[in-house]
Order: sequence, then C-alpha cells, then structure tokens
Amino acid sequence: MERFGTLSFGHYGPLGGGRELTARDSMHQAIELAEGMDELGVNGVYFRVHHFARQQAAPMTLLSAIAARTTRIEVGTGVIDMRYENPLHLAEDAAALDLLSDGRLALGVSRGSPETVVRGYEAFGYTGSQDPRGADIARAHFDTFLRAIDGEGFADRDPRSPFGGGTGRQRIEPHSPTLRSHVWWGAGTRETAEWAGRVGVNLMSSTLLTEDANIPFDQLQAEQIDGFRQAWRDAGHEGTPRVSVSRSIFPLVTAEDHMYFGGQSEQGGVGYIDGFRSTFGKSYAATPDVLVQELKNDAAVMSADTLMLTIPSQLGPAFNLRIVENFAKYVAPELGWKPTTES
Repeated sequence: MERFGTLSFGHYGPLGGGRELTARDSMHQAIELAEGMDELGVNGVYFRVHHFARQQAAPMTLLSAIAARTTRIEVGTGVIDMRYENPLHLAEDAAALDLLSDGRLALGVSRGSPETVVRGYEAFGYTGSQDPRGADIARAHFDTFLRAIDGEGFADRDPRSPFGGGTGRQRIEPHSPTLRSHVWWGAGTRETAEWAGRVGVNLMSSTLLTEDANIPFDQLQAEQIDGFRQAWRDAGHEGTPRVSVSRSIFPLVTAEDHMYFGGQSEQGGVGYIDGFRSTFGKSYAATPDVLVQELKNDAAVMSADTLMLTIPSQLGPAFNLRIVENFAKYVAPELGWKPTTES
C-alpha cells in the first residue's frame, strides 16, 4: 500500500434530536476535512456520486473548491455514473479540473450503483437502453468520453468563422495531456476489471463484488486485481496502472473510538444487490496493532497501491480527521505508506 485517502458517501439530512446536516454543511465540511488531510500528507479525498439522493451529485464543483484550497492531495470520484453524463461536457469539465489542480484529479467512473429511483438516467434525457440497468448507455458514453480526452475531433471547423476557422475536425477544449492517465473504471467483477485493463484505464474496486466464487472477499478481489494487471500487460499499454480498494477501517485509540466503533468489525459475506449474487468485504475496527496484522492478511489491500477509507461523514470533519490521523500515525506506516509531506 503506497497511498491512502478517504471515500465519502456525502450523506446529509436529519441527524436526530432536531439536528440536520444540510447540503451546504456537507460540502463545506468536506472542504475542511480535505484541508486537514492535506496538512497530514494524506494522498487523496474521493467522493461517491449519486443522483436523486441526499449525497454529492455535482462533484466537479466540490473537487474544484478542494483543489483550490489544498496543494498536494488528490481529488477524485468513486464513481461518476456514466449513464447520466454528457460525455463531451464531462470531458471539458474533467480536463479543466485536471489543469486547475496541476494533475491531482482521480476521475473514477462506471455504470453506477443501485439507484433510489427507477431508470433515473432517462430523466436526464438518456433513453433507448436495451439493458435493464443501462450498462449499454454507460459503456457508449465512456467510449465517447475517452475519444474526446484523447483529442479526437468531434465537429467540423467552419472556414468562415471569425474565431479561427480552418478545416478538419475540432477537438474538445480545454485539453489536458495527463487526463487519460487519471481516469479510473469502477469494476464490480473480474470480467469488467479485465475489460478496464484492456481499455487502458486505472482500476477502482469497492467493498463488494457482484459475483460469488465461494472464496473470501479479499481473495476474490485480489484475483480481480491480478486479472486487471494481466489484461493491461497483454494489451501492450505502457507504464504501471493504479489500483484502489476501499474498506471501512476504524482504529480504536480513544474511549470515544471504542464507544462509536468497538465491536463493529464484520466478516463480510454473500448476499444480493441490484439483482446480483454478491460478495461483501469485511469491516475493521480494532486497536492499531491488531489492525496492522489484519490488513497485512487482506490480500487485496496488500495488492492495491491505494486504499480508500470509507468515513461516516455525518460525524463531522473534526471526528473524521481524527480517524484519518490515527490511521496515518499508527497503521499506515506499517503497511508501507509515507506522507506526501515527505515526498
């Protein structure tokens, strides 16, 4: 494990006792937490993206604000649902953010996850899917997006235009030459991970896989990572792709930590999500010495270069920063991590 960061679901709404976390609160607290993490030398801050839900739905605005207030930390998504996206507009936004952040973008995209609404992407104007979950729309949009960020022309130049004219096809602007290497695909199976390797983008793998091979989750996920890397090599891509996995991990250091998270370790298992028989990863809550040994035994965590800690955003930035700081101080160095402040 070379890098770690946080993955926030960005939930907001009633907290009980007459208290409420508003959308404004959620975004301002995300910025505050990212600033604190940047000072600690944590590598990244990533956000889930969900439409029609009280979560982050317009990530580029939030990531731009974070990038403007930090200097080292990577800003990213995990993941943007491509069923909802105009791929050319996303290409413009992503390139602009990659340039503004000096290459600190980690753009995670995918088909998306189960929704709170039925075929919500159709309300955004993307209809005609032959797949009940819209996977064909997501793949088509992703293909167009990659072609756009690679610099392919999408519209004929007008030779009569007073703004340059000329002939041939015009690419989307702005163009970021580093953006392609900052794109990740969120894969839920070994098959989709291998597809991502062939395409030549990085891999994001979550706390569940929508398949069951009758083996522990971390081993199944490690197989997914191995398949991805082999597919990358077989396709002849240059360089080394990045791989991230996410886990719920809570170092128990103070009495308050034990009160909130003591006894919350879960072994994972098998169930159903979005109509698929799926394998779920375990959650970790233990003292730092125990966590180090447990994570060293997690085959996928040790295989990936980046670990994302899922955090309970409703508890506020101060509490979450303490979780992150405890992990950075007591656990991460034992797994091979060094802060960005030392780079």
